[in-house]
Amino acid sequence: MTPVLVPAPQLEALVRDIFIAAGGSQEESAGIAHHLLGANLAGHDSHGVVRVPRYVEWLQAGHVFLGRSAKVVTDGGAFALLDAEFGFGQTVAAEATRLGIARAKQHGAAVIALRNAGHVGRIGHYAEMALAEGLLSIHLVNVAGSTLVAPFGGVERRFSTAPVAIGAPLDGRPIVLDFATSRVAEGKVLVASNGGKPLPEDSLIGPDGELTGDPHMLYGEYDKIGPRNAAGGLGAIRAFGEHKGSGLALMCELLAGAFTAGGCSGPVAERGRICNGMLSIYLSPEHFGTQAEFQRMGRNYVDWVASSRPADPAYPVLLPGEPEAATRAARLADGVPLQPDTWTGILQTAERLGVAVPA
Repeated sequence: MTPVLVPAPQLEALVRDIFIAAGGSQEESAGIAHHLLGANLAGHDSHGVVRVPRYVEWLQAGHVFLGRSAKVVTDGGAFALLDAEFGFGQTVAAEATRLGIARAKQHGAAVIALRNAGHVGRIGHYAEMALAEGLLSIHLVNVAGSTLVAPFGGVERRFSTAPVAIGAPLDGRPIVLDFATSRVAEGKVLVASNGGKPLPEDSLIGPDGELTGDPHMLYGEYDKIGPRNAAGGLGAIRAFGEHKGSGLALMCELLAGAFTAGGCSGPVAERGRICNGMLSIYLSPEHFGTQAEFQRMGRNYVDWVASSRPADPAYPVLLPGEPEAATRAARLADGVPLQPDTWTGILQTAERLGVAVPA
C-alpha cells in the first residue's frame, strides 16, 4: 500500500491533542507527542505514532497513568533507584535521564535504575539526551510481564524484546547504537500487521519450530484495523544473532528487571499490564580526565571504520546513528510516511476522543 505522507508538525500536533483529550496536561502530552514523532523521524516507526491507539487503550484500562512522576526509592548520590508507579513511560524515563545527567555532571559517573515505567519508547532518545550534555551512556531495558521472544534453541516465549542503547558524544560524529535483542522489535511486527514493511521470513518461530515472517504467528487472528493482542498467537519472535542475542536478552532481564526489583518478563499467568525497567549508566569524559583523548582517538577511529571500502559502492559504510540522521532530514522535508491502516487507526482514536482531525 502507498504510504500517507503527513507533515511532521501536523502529526505532532494531532498526537499531542489526542493525549490532552485522554487526560494529559499540555506539557506532558506535548512531550509524548515529540518523543513518538522523533521515533518516526529517525526511521524507527515501530516506536512512533503507530503506538498511539495502543497507548490510549492502556490508559483507559488503567494500566498506565498520565500525570505521575518517578519517586526516589534509594538515593546514594552517584546512584539512585526510582519507581515510576506506572507513570507514562516517555515522561518518567526522561525524568530518570535528566537525573542521571545531573548526577554524572556532579560525580563523573552515575547509575540510575528505573522500575515500573509505562512503555518508554525509543531507547536511543535517552542516549541522545545524554549526548547533548557531553556524556556517554548505556541503557539496558526489559519489559516486565511481556513474554514475546523465544530463547536460542527454544520455541516458547521467555524474554521481552529487551532493547539496548549506547551513546558516545564524539564531536561532529555522535554515535548512537540502539537495537532490540529480538530479531525484530514487536513494534515492527505491529507495523507489518498494518500493511507496513514485511518482516524477514525468519523473524518468528512457531510451536513446531517453523520459521515465518507472518505477524499472525505472534498475534493470532486480528482485524485489518484495530488492536493487536500479542498473547493471541501461538509463536514467538526470535532472538537476534542466535545465542548472542539470546544471552544479551537474558542479561537485560536480570539487570533491568530483577536488579531494579521491577520484575522480569515472566513467568506470568496471563498477559495484562506490562511495564519497563531501565538500568542506565552515565559517564563524563571530562571528569575522568580523558575528554581530549576520547575526542581525538574516538573520532579518528570511527572515521577510519567508516572509510572501509564498501561491499557495494552504492552503499557506503555507515556508523550507528547516521541512518537515523539522514531519515530525519528527509522526513522533516517531505513528511512522515504512515501506512494507511496506521493513519486510519490514529484518526479513529482521535475521533473517539473528540479531537478534530485534519481534512
